[in-house]
Amino acid sequence: MPSVPPSIAQHYHERTKYHPETIAAKSKDIDWEQQPVPFKEYKIGASFDLKPYLKNPSQGGEADRDSSELYRLSRLLLCSYGLTAKVETVDGSSLYLRAAPSAGGLYPAEIYIISRGTPHLPPGLYNYQCRTHSLVRFWDSQVWQALQAGCFWSPALENTKLAIAITTVFFRSSWRYEDRAYRRIFLDTGHLLGNIELACALNDYRPHAIGGFADAAINELLYLDSEQEGAICIIALADLLDIDQNLPKTRTALPGNIATNYPKISEGQLLGYLHKATQLESDTSGPEGWKFDESEGQLEDKYNLPFCTKVSTVTPSIHWGFKLENLENTILKRRSTRAYTGASLSLRELLALLDFTYQPHHYTDQGLDTAPDYFDLSLIETFIAVSAVTGLEEGCYYYAPKAQELRQIRFKNFRKELHYLCLGQELGRDAGAVLFHTADLKKGVEKYGDRVYRYLHMDAGHLGQRLNLAAIQLRLGVSGIAGFFDDLVNEVLGIPTDEAVLYITTFGKARS
Repeated sequence: MPSVPPSIAQHYHERTKYHPETIAAKSKDIDWEQQPVPFKEYKIGASFDLKPYLKNPSQGGEADRDSSELYRLSRLLLCSYGLTAKVETVDGSSLYLRAAPSAGGLYPAEIYIISRGTPHLPPGLYNYQCRTHSLVRFWDSQVWQALQAGCFWSPALENTKLAIAITTVFFRSSWRYEDRAYRRIFLDTGHLLGNIELACALNDYRPHAIGGFADAAINELLYLDSEQEGAICIIALADLLDIDQNLPKTRTALPGNIATNYPKISEGQLLGYLHKATQLESDTSGPEGWKFDESEGQLEDKYNLPFCTKVSTVTPSIHWGFKLENLENTILKRRSTRAYTGASLSLRELLALLDFTYQPHHYTDQGLDTAPDYFDLSLIETFIAVSAVTGLEEGCYYYAPKAQELRQIRFKNFRKELHYLCLGQELGRDAGAVLFHTADLKKGVEKYGDRVYRYLHMDAGHLGQRLNLAAIQLRLGVSGIAGFFDDLVNEVLGIPTDEAVLYITTFGKARS
């Protein structure tokens, strides 16, 4: 029986793997003269300055609904994607750091606000200008019905008044990372989704993610040049202070096509081809398409080897302070760690990281969302390589989120291998623990078509951002790595090669 040809997502994943023998030949000299500007400017449009609304109206200023509504939106955008630092580079230029991390500091995402019409945001389209913390209203007509149609009439948009559209400017990332940039773009979007989820909890919103939409229709709605920029996620912002907007969960991911008949694609064209191949034109899921399936929101326990060492991960939850004040501070001060000391983490610290990331229902008493939106966590697996965790034997572990336990699957110190597979980055060598997100790509394609490649990386980035923030709150160093020798990760973890490695997050004691 002839083998089934790989889908375009599987083909892309295989083609963009890093291999020790070929990485030097694949890499190119970066043309620093062509470095893209990570900001979008509009020549025309009305500007809404959000800076005056960063001050809590209850602590001074106009204590009216105007101040309250814009205060909440202003804080939400600042904590999601706002500027948090300005760093001078060696050539005299400035690098602006944002609340959400981005590979290489390239920030390919753009944020748009779509208003149905609120007392203080007239109907229309707005772009978030993070440098000035303002909104530019570049289109001022009724657009909500077009948004609903483009999102196949998602129930999340029926009663809400505001939505966020996240897009990507492809060249900002592909300039440096070439075809593999598609992975990083969606990981970065996942980071942003993690921030939006938590920033909404701080500001009485509930975000409803929509990953299934008609790409061409949304691009047209936002007046995008689809060759340069494309929509990748829509978020309905439900105002929890309005009882009519307290909506039930709906499905976030819709299936797309599986493309197995594609031409020979040259280097440099893979990213664009995959993006077009994963676009949706219609909702093929039927009338029950938006009905929430509990199984899609649940992490599963896949690996359960007999006689393996099992360690309970049940632990006291991280306390985020009065009215989550420590959470907001952590989001705004988050930085990626550049070097570790090699010193050990404690088992308590590692367990706290896992608890915050994978057990959100433990945080209901602190006011956080107990079941935040992902696309399909049942497809994501988590492994941890332990090099230096006090109270935990060295080796590789599978994390079973439902059972809340670590299951040891390999027994040795892998520092040398971790250093190598992370492309020689010392972060892999000196980290106390290295966490891997993986997924059965074949199974994902069977369920959602090639569009699953987007969903998987956004979910991995979303989980990664929760890990980031938990680590910062615990005063640990943390850094995500999206560049690695893919197949060597599978070898170290001892998992099949068809288990696609999505993301790596390292933890350790930061070197000052």
